Amino acid sequence: MTPVDLSRTVVRAVRCAVEDGELPAAAGVPERVVVERTRPGGVGEYATPVAFQVARSAGRQPRDVALVLARRLGGEPGIERVEITGAGFLNFVLAQRSAAELVREVQARGLRYGYAPDGELRARVVGEAVERIARSQGLRPAETELRVAPVARRDADVVARYGADAAAWAMLCVPARETPAFSPQLLVQGEDSEFFRVRYAHARSRALVRNAARLGFAGEPGDVAADDAPELVRALADHPLVLEAAAHHRAPEKLARHLVVTADALLDFQYRVLPLGDEKPSAAHRARLALAEAAGTVLAGGLALLGMDAPDCL
Repeated sequence: MTPVDLSRTVVRAVRCAVEDGELPAAAGVPERVVVERTRPGGVGEYATPVAFQVARSAGRQPRDVALVLARRLGGEPGIERVEITGAGFLNFVLAQRSAAELVREVQARGLRYGYAPDGELRARVVGEAVERIARSQGLRPAETELRVAPVARRDADVVARYGADAAAWAMLCVPARETPAFSPQLLVQGEDSEFFRVRYAHARSRALVRNAARLGFAGEPGDVAADDAPELVRALADHPLVLEAAAHHRAPEKLARHLVVTADALLDFQYRVLPLGDEKPSAAHRARLALAEAAGTVLAGGLALLGMDAPDCL
């Protein structure tokens, strides 16, 4: 179960609880539920404060609302159990998702992995409203897609000095309220530069695929040892949640930060992908290669959303 799926499942549980009279009709059904990674003191992988949101309009204590929802959500496919912490936070322990399942989903979705489903009514209505609002202010839709685009055009000196992609990274990797830092570090071709590491990690994933082809094998989703790439698997699983949060908060820096985490995990993992010495390619090598290739796809898709290229070679 992805974070987006979990959010929709919680909304559905609230709706059913209201329809069945377990929660008063005055509680209403939220259009959207925030699901976040569990913070210190929490349980499981994800948590939501939805009980507080519903309790305000229902005239109930958050913990009472949480108990109602926990009973319903505990039996949902993909959820192993639900626990309540604090005054009413719902914490979710999800059924274990294998690396193979994750890789297959990335392969199926490609660069669109993590996107909200096409045609979702609310997403379409919101998108159309944003476009109309932009036009009311004299903006063309393309000018609202990425905040860095008009800035980069105005600041020709910055683009000329650092290049459009590096300048965009500097502007997008910090919150809008902070001033971006333009420095020679943006041009460093080394591990001290986060911008370089993200693009280099993508290039390494492509190099691994090419080198594997020379050895006569290709990636194939399969089991990856639990201690083989836990950070990378976690980063890929988090990608849909990060995209949703970046869109909801209009905060592209959340995606930029996540790409750095994904890149660093892939760069640590890359040395375990290909056979060493006289070792023959095995099912484990094919599974690791598929995981590395999936990580490259996520990096390329993330960079594309930020308006940047993901070169195959650096």
